[in-house]
Amino acid sequence: MSRGTAVVTGASSGIGAATARRLATEGYDVVAAARRTERLTALAGDIGARAVTLDVTDETSVRALADSIETCSLLVNNAGGAFGVSPVAEANDGDWGRMWEVNVMGTMRMTRAMLPKLEASGDGVVVNLTSTAGHIVYEGGGGYTAAKHAQTALTETLRLEMFGKPIRVVEVAPGMVATEEFSLNRLGGDQSKADAVYAGVPGPLSADDVADCIAWAATRPWNVNVDLLVVRPRAQAAAHKVYRESQ
Repeated sequence: MSRGTAVVTGASSGIGAATARRLATEGYDVVAAARRTERLTALAGDIGARAVTLDVTDETSVRALADSIETCSLLVNNAGGAFGVSPVAEANDGDWGRMWEVNVMGTMRMTRAMLPKLEASGDGVVVNLTSTAGHIVYEGGGGYTAAKHAQTALTETLRLEMFGKPIRVVEVAPGMVATEEFSLNRLGGDQSKADAVYAGVPGPLSADDVADCIAWAATRPWNVNVDLLVVRPRAQAAAHKVYRESQ
């Protein structure tokens, strides 16, 4: 029996792709959405999903996706990213603007567009994938932590505004997750620097680990809302405290 339609943004790789795969096994009719159509098409073929090209920074693109879907019971706002590690004194306007547009405005646009269908489902769930960076700060992360703090504030505000409506609002905030692109994108494509982020860390989270958390939170009974799920690897006690085995 189908659980209904689940829309997953940023589904062409990493946590988004893993979430689309996991939700398909949970019985959802998955709409996998992202900018990279070729990757989406391959994923959709593997899991029996529908691929939709989407740019969450473009209102026309967001609206087209919403208009193409008759019903929706789950929205996973996964599209996001970190770009650059400069201190505030050397901040790059383009990097900060891009992080705000994708993480914050993208989440807002998708949520705004899908809320009527989520409410009409009778048990709609919004899962916003944030980060532990939405709850702490660290040097060199000003642009990313600012955007993720804003996304967390958006999520908490939405939960208050949905009071009395059949919509649950969930925040999943991962710590250190080793995916193929996150650190690489943040560090300007420098593979050696990206690899160093996870060097010596036994068992950083995988995309599948986070997808498991998203699926668990989304499939709780209608009366159970997982407000905030913070998930870190055992090797990470805090953002600044990561165990590394000797090299």
